Amino acid sequence: MTDTAVRVASLHDGGRSVEQIAADEWAARAGLDLTPVAVSDLVDGDRSLAAFDTCWWHADEPPELGSTADLGGVLRAFVRSGGGLVLSLAALTAVDDLGIDPVVPDAVGPDPDGGPTGPLIKAAYDDHPLFEPLTTRRPLTRGDTDATLARYDSILPERGEVLASTVSADHDVPDLVTVVGWSLGEGSVVGLGDGLVFAAEGGDHDQRDRLARAVLTNAADSAIPERPRTGEEIAALRDRFEDDPHRPQFHLSTPANWLNDPNGVVQWNGRYHVFYQYNPGGPYHDTIHWGHAVSDDLLHWEDEPVALTPSPDGPDRDGCWSGCAVDDDGTATLVYTGGRGRDQLPCLATTDDPSLRRWEKATDNPIIEAPPTEPDLLSTEEWNGEFRDHCVWQDGGTWYQLIGAGLADGGGVVLLYESPDLREWEYCGPILSGDRDTPQETVWECPELLDLGEKQLLHVSNYEDVVYFLGRFDGTTFEPERRGTLDHGDYYAPQSLRADDGRLLTWGWVPEARDVRAQWDAGWSGTMSLPRELSLGDDGRLRQRPARELTRLRGDRESRESVTLDDGESIWLDTDGRAFELATRLSLVDADAVEVTLLGTTAENERTTLRYTRDDVLEVDRSRASTDPRATSDSQHVPVTPYDEPLDLRVFVDGSVVELFANERHCLTSRVYPTGDDATGVGLAAVGGRARLPTVDAWDLASIW
Repeated sequence: MTDTAVRVASLHDGGRSVEQIAADEWAARAGLDLTPVAVSDLVDGDRSLAAFDTCWWHADEPPELGSTADLGGVLRAFVRSGGGLVLSLAALTAVDDLGIDPVVPDAVGPDPDGGPTGPLIKAAYDDHPLFEPLTTRRPLTRGDTDATLARYDSILPERGEVLASTVSADHDVPDLVTVVGWSLGEGSVVGLGDGLVFAAEGGDHDQRDRLARAVLTNAADSAIPERPRTGEEIAALRDRFEDDPHRPQFHLSTPANWLNDPNGVVQWNGRYHVFYQYNPGGPYHDTIHWGHAVSDDLLHWEDEPVALTPSPDGPDRDGCWSGCAVDDDGTATLVYTGGRGRDQLPCLATTDDPSLRRWEKATDNPIIEAPPTEPDLLSTEEWNGEFRDHCVWQDGGTWYQLIGAGLADGGGVVLLYESPDLREWEYCGPILSGDRDTPQETVWECPELLDLGEKQLLHVSNYEDVVYFLGRFDGTTFEPERRGTLDHGDYYAPQSLRADDGRLLTWGWVPEARDVRAQWDAGWSGTMSLPRELSLGDDGRLRQRPARELTRLRGDRESRESVTLDDGESIWLDTDGRAFELATRLSLVDADAVEVTLLGTTAENERTTLRYTRDDVLEVDRSRASTDPRATSDSQHVPVTPYDEPLDLRVFVDGSVVELFANERHCLTSRVYPTGDDATGVGLAAVGGRARLPTVDAWDLASIW
């Protein structure tokens, strides 16, 4: 539609405020066909919206519907018949009263920080008709104002799709959602709780005018994307980023938006299910739901509908946080942390759906009413007690549950509960605590206890690393005999399942190593590690190897044997690209180091270097991995003990993921973001002497999607 073809009804409830008058005057200057319409006239039947294309309610104070509650029926009928409804500033608070969405914005009031702001447009929608006329993804469309703004902060709308968050003059604010769209019948509703102010100084008026005109012109065109619900709709999000060279192809990843901890990993009726922490609002950590992916062969995955969504009136209103899945006598059951306000407590959900798509939350959630009083647990500004994440198993008819926590006087702790039925839980006490010399606000997150036969493995995530303990659990306490780090790189919060064939398979979260702005521009954040097999070696040490199924992803192979490199000598493989596996054995002979170049450019301005040194260290040198200043450039190291010589190394390169396995004992997962299209080279070199590589093999790897 052209501007002059759009007929706009400008709603007002009685007298118009200064801001509303300014908005109407702007519309007249912009050449829009706008007519002021009183709410009371619509409700009393004296006026109809049939002559209009778009109805615009621009309110700088929250509307009080009162006797005009029938307005919702009038407006919904208008939208369903093909009209567009625009709710800007405080009018967005009326979405529940109007029957559009039961979840209203939770951040309502004048901007406490002041200064220019505007919509931070999602990468998936920056070419949408609502935003296409804008010249930037970060337009600062308003200046200081006393108007009441309406934003979603710790919650998300239940039915609407998030189109944009907030940008300020000097940083992105992705967790403050300001633009939401709803598809209703043949028409659409657009909510802009911030960004459009007409009676205030400051802001980029050109960008504001472009935004306002585009929204009022296009709201009636039924162009608002619905929030994806089905697996097919969610999978379609993945297609929007298929040309991104940093997207993993054979690592399990979110189709868009945010992913963190693996949750509820389980093999059910022969199929592998991985649930994960997911934010449909955008690529940022907040308002957590449970995403879901499923596989028949541990290789090829399908996106499923969101499994858990926060309940507006439930104990998980502010997030369905991490948890696990168990088999309760044939009933699939999830135990997860629900967040509401400053409380985080265990909740339960069950299903009789064999596909594990539809879940019913327990009516008596939370299943534990409060954290224990002993020991004295850490409380912070965010939480009354840092008390979350669940590992549940059954033994001899009794259910056991581990919960991670922090201690008020420093260090992390793992707490034990037991229950006859997964619903009534008795506190038993800590099974292990420690690290009191770490920063005071340390929490042992995502505890997991695994049986390796002769020994048990307990691992916890302490904000920085995944620390594991090998030892023995006697039913009440854990006695550690050996301690280590599960992965020395970008890896966190792993969770495991016992497969039908008896193997222990585990996935970890691989977070981004680039800044918030880069993640927002990418449109997605986070991926999973490759599935790993955990076991106990003959030497009593922990073994980690890539799941054996992964070899079936191998395509074209390049193989070299008996490679000897003199000091300073290098070779380049024919293999290149950003989705491959490299397997080699490295013997230093008298060299100081062997270097493996990954993702190298011909000009060598970008390269990621793996360096195996005589000091028994395997290093990932990221100092030249990317010319993008938003990417992390620090190096990462994993110690490898002397008896690891020669070193058997398997390297998986996948978009921006580099995942290393050394002698099936040492792991290091890294993130790198080369910018050059030719950053695909693979080379090998010796430094400070001669090195021998008895075998070098490389394979192209296929996508799992």
